[in-house]
Amino acid sequence: MSHLDHDMPIAPRDPAVVMRLARMGSFHQSRLSFMRVLLRRMTRENWRFEQHLFDIDDRGVGRAVYCAHGPDRTYSLVAFANDLPPEKRSDRVIATEWDATFTLFDGIPTEDDINRLANNVPKQEAGRVSEKELSLSRANRSVRLWELVVDALSKGQQPDEAKVADVGYLMRTTAVYGSGKFGAADRESIADRPEFRAPFQVEMLSVFLTRGFVMDLVEHMARLRAPDTAVSLDPALRRRFGIGNSTGLGMAPFLMTHPVLINNWIAAKEHALARVRSLPTASDDEASLFRQFCTRAVIHATTWTSEHPVQIEKLTALRKDMAALQLHLTEADLTNDMPWNRLFLWAESALSLEGQEQLVSLLLEPYGRFVDGLSDCMYADEQESWRIDGAMQTSDLKAHIEEIYDWALKIDWSEKDANARVWYVSEEKLEPRIGERHDEPIEPYEQPLCPARDAVRMYHDLCACDANLTAEFLLTHPQHRHVVRRVQIAAQYPYAEIRDNTIDASMLPIDLLRAKLSFFGACHFDPRSDRWVRINMFQHAPFPHDLTADNAEGWTYPPLPEAAE
Repeated sequence: MSHLDHDMPIAPRDPAVVMRLARMGSFHQSRLSFMRVLLRRMTRENWRFEQHLFDIDDRGVGRAVYCAHGPDRTYSLVAFANDLPPEKRSDRVIATEWDATFTLFDGIPTEDDINRLANNVPKQEAGRVSEKELSLSRANRSVRLWELVVDALSKGQQPDEAKVADVGYLMRTTAVYGSGKFGAADRESIADRPEFRAPFQVEMLSVFLTRGFVMDLVEHMARLRAPDTAVSLDPALRRRFGIGNSTGLGMAPFLMTHPVLINNWIAAKEHALARVRSLPTASDDEASLFRQFCTRAVIHATTWTSEHPVQIEKLTALRKDMAALQLHLTEADLTNDMPWNRLFLWAESALSLEGQEQLVSLLLEPYGRFVDGLSDCMYADEQESWRIDGAMQTSDLKAHIEEIYDWALKIDWSEKDANARVWYVSEEKLEPRIGERHDEPIEPYEQPLCPARDAVRMYHDLCACDANLTAEFLLTHPQHRHVVRRVQIAAQYPYAEIRDNTIDASMLPIDLLRAKLSFFGACHFDPRSDRWVRINMFQHAPFPHDLTADNAEGWTYPPLPEAAE
């Protein structure tokens, strides 16, 4: 981070506090979330959008192309709409047909490009794309909402607002693939483009354009059904629709397999928080803006629903926390005597983890000038950190383990619950899975996704070894190469390592999913089990055709009632 951060009176939070799964599973979107980074850049650079092609019949079958023109390059969402029978609609990765499929094309596709893609994109995994394509994705209509909206609009009416609020999206993606999957361009080939320097900007751009296509499609279907009476969605109501997403275990190991990248994400956010907490005073306008965001966050917590018992408990705590925060703010001085640090310290004892992490995000909202630039620090060239330092003294390696994994050294790893889970890769779909070690014959297929246990194993071997250099140690213990690498990375990058047992019987994979998705900018986390979750993306955001500098920020929380009227 900036050298200026060394002069801050408040330091970033201790990784031992931040990197616990219960807290990571309570993260909320923030100014540094990737959706918001994307929209800020596009407004700053005056990106221009156009509907290049829209050829879809009354059955909802056809193709469309949406172009996003940046200062140097154009990117095009190529969409293929399908008339999918309801019985074939599934969120499962094993599905073979979808209501719509998409790719983000590098440039403007020709007719030949579109025809080539039409023979591959709807097949998803069974097809192949080229280095001209940057992502591959698919989506299904909401069973509860799609027909309701088409029917209402075709009759000249607006859909029921309560039902819109209950679902929040018209289509739900079940995968957004990038970074070289199925023949698409490798990350390395586009990483030097400024617009893609921040993480996951390809995927966020794809979803942003997809949302615009979906809303155009539903209005198009209503017009085809009843051209004389159909109306468009009210603009304020239209913005209440996001893009849903279903995410499962395939995403969970990412936080363990990309330690430097994860460090950079969390370090940026923690440094942003420290900058705000270090401010000696706040202006009346900054305090007022913070209070407005708190009120909007209360609305957000009220409209966030789930049927999963874990999330119901967390939502109950969050709503109680937000009520306590609002009450505290009635008398709190938010302008003098390091006001934000005082508020943060109050929350540490007064609020649950859900409320504490919601407050962290809220504290950043009035301070774009201190926060937004940190998004430039969130990418990582992970190859730079991959080389093992064989010249490191084994005594130093042991000391790093004692500091970073001190909590793991206290675990009795012979206990059944401590070794309950096994991470492995499904042979059929080549997707990460997690199984029960003591109930299934899967241990021979275990992936190295329990750094804590492996670090403890290496520590015991280090204590029994006479080697002075790491290279000498690895000559006799080559099975520890991956652990040496992790320990050396974590010693240099403080937020690189999760400080919890990722194979414990009580571990919830949804905590891993939420941590990553919060950095995407997702809202309304709704676990369907402990292993997969539904979310909403870009809800309340402007659409490509009305994106301006005035609305590119602050859209994540629901608008205040008077602002919505």
